[in-house]
Amino acid sequence: MDKLPERIRIKDIARLAEVSVGTVDRVLHGRPGVSKNSRERVEKILKELDYHPNMYASALASNKKYNFVCMLPLHSTRSYWHDIEQGARKAELSYSDFHISVEMLHYDPYDFSSFESVGKKALDMNPDGVMFSPTMSRTTLVFTKELEERKIPYVFVDSQVKEASPLAFFGQQAMQSGYFAGRMLMLLAHEKEAVVVFRHSRGGQMGSNQQHEREIGFRYYMNEHHKTCKIWELDVDVRQNQEETIQLLDDFFTSHPEVKLGITFNSQVHVFGEYLEYRNKSKAFNLLGYDLLDRNVNCLRKGTVTFLIAQQPFFQGYNGIQTLCKSLILRKEVKQVNYMPIDLLSAENLDYYLDSQESE
Repeated sequence: MDKLPERIRIKDIARLAEVSVGTVDRVLHGRPGVSKNSRERVEKILKELDYHPNMYASALASNKKYNFVCMLPLHSTRSYWHDIEQGARKAELSYSDFHISVEMLHYDPYDFSSFESVGKKALDMNPDGVMFSPTMSRTTLVFTKELEERKIPYVFVDSQVKEASPLAFFGQQAMQSGYFAGRMLMLLAHEKEAVVVFRHSRGGQMGSNQQHEREIGFRYYMNEHHKTCKIWELDVDVRQNQEETIQLLDDFFTSHPEVKLGITFNSQVHVFGEYLEYRNKSKAFNLLGYDLLDRNVNCLRKGTVTFLIAQQPFFQGYNGIQTLCKSLILRKEVKQVNYMPIDLLSAENLDYYLDSQESE
């Protein structure tokens, strides 16, 4: 074999296989229009050279456009879901050279028919890939089955459905997170102290798988280590106004003055932290919740929330879109399960954490 340059080019392969550059290009990209004999000669040379094409340069040179869909629950600005969306937008910008676009669709997390409707809209767009936060298993699996039949790769963020086969998942290990939350909360407890689990729901329906699985993990911990601790439950309907919520909490604390610990497994802990401030109860009560919403952070600084658990939603969104790009465009293998760290934040380490996040 003739001496080859350090960097193997397509024209070098074409010369050795005695075919045209166009033939080599078609073989590399699996396109038709190549005779069996020519294909075998090219593949033989590729194997001898252990040649791997520069997929990055190839993708940059391609005019193909990639359309991704991101399906998330309806949300307000500066919410947990907003940060996931911002991460996805950042990835869209970072990979703009590859002609990608990300279409945002939103569904009502308390209404399964809303997810079904938005899922149908996503399918009608015939996307190259989908990133979304699953709803309850049965509804999610109907959607993922359709994606798989159409050979559309999908990425889960926030939570996962074990029966599905996503390209990748980005989020916390929910039950482990709930177990950890229970352990941290009970470090603040006195002997035989009671705990209240604050829930946010609509008509008894919780808005995410994560919320449900975190509570399961929490209860595993309590059953293993604090069996005598009484666990109360208080459901707050998202349709209630502020006055109704205050009255509900007043009634609970009047009936249960012994309860000095509280926990919630979604991002609405500020509802209870702001109540504690309003009723001047925060000094006698310890409260743990999730996510760095502005109102949650404000409660943490004031001491009406004792701990927050953060789960890096921005990076979930960014890494989800990045994974679709790596797999579909750059043809790279990707890791399927990617757990976010369980970061415990207090007023004392909050600023350091926020600064480190902004510097990423």
